[in-house]
Amino acid sequence: MLPEKAYWLAWLQINGLGAILLQRIKQHFGTMALAWTAPGKEFITIAGFGTKLIASIEQQRSRLDPSQILTEYSRNNPHFWTPAESEYPRLLLEIPSPPPILHYRGQVNLAENLGVKKAIAIVGTRYPTEYGKRWTRKISSTLAQHDFTIVSGMAAGIDTEAHRSCLAVGGRTIAVLGTGVDIIYPANNRQLYQQIQQQGLILSEYSRGTPPNSANFPPRNRIIAGLCRAVIIMEAPIKSGALITSRFANEFGRDVYVLPGTLDNQKCLGSLELLNRGAHLILSETHLLEMLGTMPQLDVTESPQLPIPDLEPKLEQIYKVITPEPISLDSIVRQTGLETGFVLASLSELELTGLISQLPGMRYQINS
Repeated sequence: MLPEKAYWLAWLQINGLGAILLQRIKQHFGTMALAWTAPGKEFITIAGFGTKLIASIEQQRSRLDPSQILTEYSRNNPHFWTPAESEYPRLLLEIPSPPPILHYRGQVNLAENLGVKKAIAIVGTRYPTEYGKRWTRKISSTLAQHDFTIVSGMAAGIDTEAHRSCLAVGGRTIAVLGTGVDIIYPANNRQLYQQIQQQGLILSEYSRGTPPNSANFPPRNRIIAGLCRAVIIMEAPIKSGALITSRFANEFGRDVYVLPGTLDNQKCLGSLELLNRGAHLILSETHLLEMLGTMPQLDVTESPQLPIPDLEPKLEQIYKVITPEPISLDSIVRQTGLETGFVLASLSELELTGLISQLPGMRYQINS
């Protein structure tokens, strides 16, 4: 029997399908393997699937061999996860567009993947001021010393400062690239790239050898936001990739924190706009740590996997996706593929039994 990842790869070969539609296929059929053999008429009830797309899927699918695709792809890309793997980062499963494939290089930390070890994104302009650089170094090193994993995009400027200052204090950092994991961009970050491989992790949804392309960086930013519970914007002008990351963070229900700047600094105007829209203002490293202390977190000394009680199948399906770390109602609906009304009724039943608790904002967590 072929592994589920073979079918994820096969579905990726179908023109007209992106991360969102692939996720909807997974939610509808339960597995990509089952979807691969499903008749076209079963796709018609899935949002975004019209008759032309379904006809195209059936035509393309008949010419593809998942086994052969897996063999050939793995030859050039030996290290990757799909949402089928238990190692796939759990927080990415909460977003509506989880990358169907995630390549990696470096040192895998299972606690990060499970969402147990806290990860914070630090992003900003490629052309920061000395003020922006200085505060990036302060904040990144402080968070690293408090056991936060620092996530950024290894771009010039703020990203580079965040990675370097984290590594300098022995912290762990993740670089999410808009190229293949084997491509160093910018080229003068070669030494930083090597350090991250030894002390952290390099991730990308793009296959080996993918060169820099401006169209690939905005989708990369959704992964940065999705991997973290919070995003910190250091300095960002009005038109900035960091603002794209903040928009994804808002969409995914992540907190956004902003370093304040001045009105006469063009590189801070985007940051000031975020503050105007309600982002959290950073007043000092201590103030930031205090705010982050209110974020949901797990005890890293304990296993996040709790025994599953004897439940009816659909109740068990819902219970399995709830963890000691709060999860939103939307995430539960997406991961189970069940109707919202049924999920709400089931959550109420699980709450009455004392197995879970409801938190503000329609979030739920397992009672340990």
